[in-house]
Amino acid sequence: MSTPDAGSPPTDELPFFVYGTLLPGEPNHELFLRGRTSGERPAVLPRALLYDGPGYPYAIDGHGRVHGTLLTAAPGVYGELLGLLDHLEEYLGPGHPRNLYERVVREVELPGEGAPGTGEGQEPPAARAWVYLAATAVTRSLRTSGSVIAEGRWVTGRPPGGPRTP
Repeated sequence: MSTPDAGSPPTDELPFFVYGTLLPGEPNHELFLRGRTSGERPAVLPRALLYDGPGYPYAIDGHGRVHGTLLTAAPGVYGELLGLLDHLEEYLGPGHPRNLYERVVREVELPGEGAPGTGEGQEPPAARAWVYLAATAVTRSLRTSGSVIAEGRWVTGRPPGGPRTP
């Protein structure tokens, strides 16, 4: 079972920001998250781009916004969930050359959860979360020959009625 990496910022069991096959209604949500979350709410990863991948998307640092869901682990399963997601995302440790994704801490926005009395022009509240971003080699390849999902939404990045991937 994986635990937060030594030398990384304190995590205090951070929630997870997901944006692809782990979203509600997607196949990996049922397989990996059912019964392991206590909260799920819409969230946005600012300063990121979403790229189409081989049946799943990749997020990288960039000038856009990625829409997804902020997941909170159910009591008592945080370590199990962290290990499952690290395995699914092929994350072996910080900077490991065989990583498909890097697990990093980012601030995500929580749209629609403004404090009472906040008007337009106000920044939405934010939360720190684990995010799986494409690893360095994958990012390099995406930047040179990848296909950006313009709206930053995985569900709009696939053709209607397209195949559901594992």
